[in-house]
Amino acid sequence: MLCEGQFGNYIGKTANGLVRYSERYEILGVLDSTKAGQMAHEVVEGASQGIPVFSDVPDALSGLGEPPDFLIVGVATIGGMLPAEFRPVIIEAIENGMGIIAGLHEFLSEDEELSSLAGQYGVELIDVRKEPPLQDMKRFANLCCDLPCLRIPVLGTDSSIGKRTTAIELTKALNNEGIRTAFVTTGQTGILQGFKYGVPLDSIQGDYMVGELEQAIVKAHSEENPKVILIEGQGAISHPAYVCGSRAVITASQPSGIILQHAPGRQYRNFRKNELKLPMPSLGDEIKMLELFSKTEVIAITLNHEDLNEDEVDAIADEYEDQFGVPCCDVFRHGCEKLVNVINGIMPG
Repeated sequence: MLCEGQFGNYIGKTANGLVRYSERYEILGVLDSTKAGQMAHEVVEGASQGIPVFSDVPDALSGLGEPPDFLIVGVATIGGMLPAEFRPVIIEAIENGMGIIAGLHEFLSEDEELSSLAGQYGVELIDVRKEPPLQDMKRFANLCCDLPCLRIPVLGTDSSIGKRTTAIELTKALNNEGIRTAFVTTGQTGILQGFKYGVPLDSIQGDYMVGELEQAIVKAHSEENPKVILIEGQGAISHPAYVCGSRAVITASQPSGIILQHAPGRQYRNFRKNELKLPMPSLGDEIKMLELFSKTEVIAITLNHEDLNEDEVDAIADEYEDQFGVPCCDVFRHGCEKLVNVINGIMPG
């Protein structure tokens, strides 16, 4: 995976997610010269063992012994554009027989130079963030309100805050407890990870966002017959730069309850953080907005522990439980027991 200079931070969330969970691809290594020589689990909490970080393509080829089948672009840039400094690395990978997989808004398969080169070397360019053909897309049909299962989106107060990771951990925990649970992803990383149900939500035209996600949720129910469906959130309902994501997730899922992910140690939102310095929202205000729009309740709060030590995370969890009257935990620090219990508590008879 190509993640130069970004592995372990929020821009590198695609690579971060894939070193934690990958059902579709075997992840052999990461390219990031700033972390070269380390192992992925030393950079990203919860990453699988045995994934080395290389400095560049020649270093990776030397370490692996033979070219991988693909190079995955492991960043989720603001605006979804390919970083200019990635182009020569991608060209080098193609020339060494690797196909390229990307989850960007800028489609590599439509890039004249890269397409020509890929044809010359007989490799694929795969863009996972392309929307379906217009004639195949569905509009909202209010299909989820009568599904006989819990529908719980994991929403957040910012982008790249851990919504997908919390949802995946909770999906595993619920299934381990014998509560049949399906996960619906809404972004390029979850699709790359190989989850069966989902759509690249922010790539779909506005008229079809809700309908396409609704179809994915209904498909998960019809094929898996779960008691619970967890849906990955996008952006934040209060975020000025991401106006559709949370609303589309709520409208499509018709939620039975909401889990809200928050990063108490984060001062500014990730979007153009150093330039705009958009302050993180009040957690209480975010809860009010979500509950007003969704006509349901926030049933739990989950934490991203960036820039916090363990004692601080524990104290904040206790504080939020007292303040908001719902369970609060960090799934990496505390596990998912509180979340499993609260979901059990609202399970239909």
